[in-house]
Amino acid sequence: MVLVPLDTPGVAVQRMLTVFGSYDAPHGHGEVHFTNVRVPRANIISGPGMGFEIAQGRLGPGRIHHCMRCIGAAETALDLMIHRGTSRVAFGKPLIDLGGNRERIAEARVAIDQARLLTLYAAWKIDKVGALGAMTEISAIKVVAPNMLQKIVDDAIQIHGGAGVSDDTPLTGFFAQARILRLADGPDEVHKGLIAKIELAKRGYSRSRSAKHDA
Repeated sequence: MVLVPLDTPGVAVQRMLTVFGSYDAPHGHGEVHFTNVRVPRANIISGPGMGFEIAQGRLGPGRIHHCMRCIGAAETALDLMIHRGTSRVAFGKPLIDLGGNRERIAEARVAIDQARLLTLYAAWKIDKVGALGAMTEISAIKVVAPNMLQKIVDDAIQIHGGAGVSDDTPLTGFFAQARILRLADGPDEVHKGLIAKIELAKRGYSRSRSAKHDA
């Protein structure tokens, strides 16, 4: 990993990239081109060959942080859902009493608390045995928390109607956050694959053994 100041000759930000049509200034992502860029050896972080180690040292705690943000966003989405459902009337009834919305509220409460407890457990295990010893729990929360947020936000958008897909509420931003995190730091499929690999290894099953069996 190397520090490259933006004003270094040869560095050019070609364009900023959108997410669902919106820019995420000031901390969004851009397409950066490097042409014969040179920096001092001192700009190497920690040392040569340590890039992967640095990345892995961040990813475990970073995933905890992402999941905490998902839980907070989900709580806000639930608050908005309840406020909308109890303050808006249709067909002579509050929206909360129509279309299974009470069940959606209950399901959201359960899902948030499940994700919160799993995240707390992953954080506790990282503290006790380190990120390598908590790979199952880290991967699990990376799957659970964004999917939980995406579902709750989708329900909140539905009860808001047209207002839910506008920028009058933070719901569209929450939805983008949830969908992005299902790719960030590895897609859902990678994390599920790792969880399955660890579970199978506990029981003496490996990919090589499977290949021999198929042969």
